[in-house]
Amino acid sequence: MGREFLEIFEQWADSYDDTVVGHDLEYKEVFSHYEQILEAVAARSIGHVVEFGVGTGNLTQKLLTGGLRVTGIEPSPSMRKIAEEKLAGEAVILDGDFLHFPEVKKIDTFVSSYAFHHLTDNEKAEAVAQYGKLLSKGGRIVFADTMYESEEDYYNSIVKAKNKGFHNLAKDLETEYYTTIPFLKTILEKNSFSVTFTRLNDFVWLMEGVKQ
Repeated sequence: MGREFLEIFEQWADSYDDTVVGHDLEYKEVFSHYEQILEAVAARSIGHVVEFGVGTGNLTQKLLTGGLRVTGIEPSPSMRKIAEEKLAGEAVILDGDFLHFPEVKKIDTFVSSYAFHHLTDNEKAEAVAQYGKLLSKGGRIVFADTMYESEEDYYNSIVKAKNKGFHNLAKDLETEYYTTIPFLKTILEKNSFSVTFTRLNDFVWLMEGVKQ
């Protein structure tokens, strides 16, 4: 996860849970159907799960409820503290990010929600290649994140946000590293994953890669 955004993660820690339930109008559409999005990720996960960008632990709770063993990776000390208190020791949460994390044995699924866009496209490609080496046949990458069908769609979303007066959202879309489905499909297939994409709201898609 892009450590250059660590300050933003720290600032969001106390307000994140209010934002995801729709209390911030600017981000209401981004987090529309939030619970169902997390449930969709959890439902497609198997075995020992490594979760990147644990945040305040909301997806982690869904994974644990589904009977999965979870090792969480989170770079923000403030987010980590909230998640640890919420989860009451039911999951291990370690300091790390998408590219740099402690060695974990026998991983079956990598998951993430609302976080992969903190990596540049080159970093995304590096991350997927790394996961491909760590997963056995049938292992999975299940990420829910904002992504776009084309570059045109991406730029149109920025214009729409500005037209609605959602200047913080527009700034986020311009600053962070949102990418396209064709790019993600290419890097996953290059690393021997079959991949499907399912739209979950106007911003978020579910990306499920299965190691072949």
